[in-house]
Amino acid sequence: MEDRRKLDEVQRSIEQKGQHAVSVVCDLSDPASVARAAAEIIALHLPIAGLLNNAGIGGQMRPTKNAMGWDMTFATNHLGPFGLTEALVPHLPDGANVVFVASGVEDPERKLAKAAGFRGGRYISAEASARGEWKPGGATRPGFDAYATSKQANLATAMAFARETPRLRFNALEPGFTPNTGLARGTNVLVHFLLNCILPLLAPFLKYWSTPKRAGRVAAKVLIDASGQTGIYYDEGGHPMLGSALDREAMVRA
Repeated sequence: MEDRRKLDEVQRSIEQKGQHAVSVVCDLSDPASVARAAAEIIALHLPIAGLLNNAGIGGQMRPTKNAMGWDMTFATNHLGPFGLTEALVPHLPDGANVVFVASGVEDPERKLAKAAGFRGGRYISAEASARGEWKPGGATRPGFDAYATSKQANLATAMAFARETPRLRFNALEPGFTPNTGLARGTNVLVHFLLNCILPLLAPFLKYWSTPKRAGRVAAKVLIDASGQTGIYYDEGGHPMLGSALDREAMVRA
């Protein structure tokens, strides 16, 4: 997390319950910041029980770039977590769980995602994604292709790590439709109001709905799971689900 104030709030909340916490600031859109954060975590010489790649942004009203000129959404949601995971993998104990937060919007056939305006992941190549270029025929709403593609890349990455690193457990999680998480903080006032005030009231009546608290419980359950399962994509209820046809084809080819 890159917001020191919010980190301090979380740390205080944990410590008020009699636990111990250490916070590390990281801007996942910046590779240098990711490398520094990984080095700082390793230097703590604390046992790392697992890694949950949850931070992300989405719904930007216009494309933005990081300091290196890369698409901000793709850099934050995928490249940063990928770099952090690669840096920490050698320091994770055998059997540790690594979880990548994906999203059902990567699937162009997912009905709720289609109704919201998503057209699935639009991956061309890693280089094209970093430039903010997506496969034609995507969403008309700004930021949707970048978000869906970054989440599709996270899902594919979790499955690739699961195949290539058998001593660890790599899984992915679709946290469910959770409108009031601040994910779309770059949206206009009207959209922000809908996401934070209106949709949370409707969410319990919609398929795939969730809340920050519920999604957090499911993420924690997957992260501390001791069954040894790897290469699983979990839905908002913590049950195995299938990704898009493109992801399934990629896994078969690999």
